[in-house]
Amino acid sequence: MYLVLKLIYNLMKKISLQIIIIVTFGLSLFSSCNKFLDIKSEDFLTSEEYYENDRQLHAALNAVYSVLGDYRLYGRDMLRMGLDADDGFYNVVNTLSGVEIYDVAAADTKIGNFWTACYLGIDRANSLLANVDRSDAISVGVRDQIKGEALFLRSYFYFLLVSNFGGVPYVTQNTQVVHIPRTAPELIYANIVSDMELAESLVLPIKEIGYGGRVSKSAVRGILARVNLFIAGQPVNDQSRYAEARKWAKMVIDDAEAAHELNPDFSQVFINYAADKYDIKESIWEVEFYGNHQDVYREGGQIGAYNGIRYIGMTVNGERVMDPNYGYSLGMVNASGTLWDKYEDPGSLVSPDLRRDWAIAPFSVSGVPAVEKPRTIEQIYERNCGKYRREYEVLLPRDHQYTPINFPLLRYADVLLMFAEADNHVNGGPTQDSYQAINSVRRRGYGLPMGQTAPGVDLQGLDQEKFLKELQNERSRELSFEYLRKGDLVRWGIFWDKMEDALDRAEQSGLQSSMSHALTYFKNVSKRDALWPIPSYERGVNLKLDQNPGW
Repeated sequence: MYLVLKLIYNLMKKISLQIIIIVTFGLSLFSSCNKFLDIKSEDFLTSEEYYENDRQLHAALNAVYSVLGDYRLYGRDMLRMGLDADDGFYNVVNTLSGVEIYDVAAADTKIGNFWTACYLGIDRANSLLANVDRSDAISVGVRDQIKGEALFLRSYFYFLLVSNFGGVPYVTQNTQVVHIPRTAPELIYANIVSDMELAESLVLPIKEIGYGGRVSKSAVRGILARVNLFIAGQPVNDQSRYAEARKWAKMVIDDAEAAHELNPDFSQVFINYAADKYDIKESIWEVEFYGNHQDVYREGGQIGAYNGIRYIGMTVNGERVMDPNYGYSLGMVNASGTLWDKYEDPGSLVSPDLRRDWAIAPFSVSGVPAVEKPRTIEQIYERNCGKYRREYEVLLPRDHQYTPINFPLLRYADVLLMFAEADNHVNGGPTQDSYQAINSVRRRGYGLPMGQTAPGVDLQGLDQEKFLKELQNERSRELSFEYLRKGDLVRWGIFWDKMEDALDRAEQSGLQSSMSHALTYFKNVSKRDALWPIPSYERGVNLKLDQNPGW
């Protein structure tokens, strides 16, 4: 029985939902043989013996959380899946195909792995939810809290799936059924909202938790605002949900106990992620990474090592030599000219919007000792993503591949911008509340006091359409390289138009031949890319899965 269950556990970490179901069913027959032989393991707990105390429940919950940091999701691959859309591009010259450059196929490995990882998280949450009330020895308060977090996490994995694939198989319990048809997006979203609303009543306030790596009431409310904006937009187009989005965002803003506020220094938000510092007033929910893979702690991700400012040291006598003050980074993600143009004074090397030269690295790094060389105005497309800077890591020595940099899933600035967007729509134009929310974000971006008016920076006097356009650009200025841009463009119904605009901008930039891959990234985009294809392997296993249009 031990070997059987151990095999299932290992397989669950590697393979898709459908295969898990098949293997579990097949091995259950072997388990019956064990019962016939009356063999019982003395050192391994079965599912019937587990979930008996607080420690076991929390261990099961941690297993659900750990999927967020999986290399197939936020740990690495999502930064290479085109989710920056028109704000950036994949800066690897010899990548000739794949979702990284919008040359997508249904057999794409990263897309298949994304699907698999999400269903692994769902499968683990389902197991926990099926057993969370097993033991009366665990207090109701503990069980409810864990139930709320598991419900929310399962719903978040479904949100990742439905927003990127459209309809997917929706299961809330582990089952031996293999052939499961896709559930309509409208029904999946309805279930997500229902479960998240229940979770909101069960999880703890963020101040009681004290850090952003765990699901709190603030996190649930903020993500509910995001989910409702997606339901209000394309392809569902239930515009009544703007009011719900406004409601949940307003609850975060008005929560006097949580007292959320913007960090006055935009760059400090990201320095904190690198330096393992929590700021729950600004960073409401984040994926936690820890360790440098050089000791017993091996929970590092690859944030910064893949999407940081490129620095590879130098080779001396066949060995890699690094400046210890800098971390190794491949610099795989660069900013686009369209992102650059959204900041004030795009024709100048100095912008009054301080976010630009943090989000878009203004220099290159090379040599030992490392030297920072300023980029020229002609080198816009050669500028790396600058948000995740390894020199601020405090855990030493720095590993070449793995970093302890946490990744933001929900920041207070995002909540303010979501509120402004929903409020503008609900009221048929911006209100004083809309302006206050967006202008707070803008003032922080310019390094100004957020509670004071700022002529020349504050938006005012706009109609509904113009305010929405400013809001859309403001989300790029504030949230670029946080994997939100493509989803925003799709729900606004402007994905194709904006990607075409980005191609036009790149073609007119006179790029050097060494940057031709920037053009390739945008040239490859087609209208079908608003959704990813259903992975071909999954369709081969689950015969009831139909394919998305155009694939």
